[in-house]
Amino acid sequence: MTRIAHCCCGSLRAEATGEPTFVGACHCTECQRRTGSPFGVSTYFLKEQVRTEGPSTVYVRGSDAGRKIEIHFCPDCGSSVFWYAEWGPALIGIAFGAFADSSMPWPTVSVWETTRHPWVSFDHQLDRFTVQPKVSDRDLERLIRGAANGGNEPITNRS
Repeated sequence: MTRIAHCCCGSLRAEATGEPTFVGACHCTECQRRTGSPFGVSTYFLKEQVRTEGPSTVYVRGSDAGRKIEIHFCPDCGSSVFWYAEWGPALIGIAFGAFADSSMPWPTVSVWETTRHPWVSFDHQLDRFTVQPKVSDRDLERLIRGAANGGNEPITNRS
């Protein structure tokens, strides 16, 4: 299966093949600011599953956990479409809403629950973390293997 994410004007695109490694809801204040909503939803794919095209402007920022994130957004319409996070060097994050695809998998993790707005809730089972969990190489490998096997195993460190 091929899915295409793009910015509002269509100039910046990310074409992903296969299923995402995982989908996560993030309630950190940086994602709230990036999306203009109470939380961000990210799809993570292996880099080799994604082809990007079009002009982008890059903004590098720290995360609430102190790690760097390189966000690529459209220089014309300003939509953030994809990013590279220091914690997952084999992955590319793509904004869930940029796909505009109702068949996308639901989030399996919810992070930064400490800054989640109290009226935001999910009615399905997902792993919850008070902050961004530390992801070891082993945990990342389990996430990646989980996608290949059609299911994700929760990461071990529940900070």
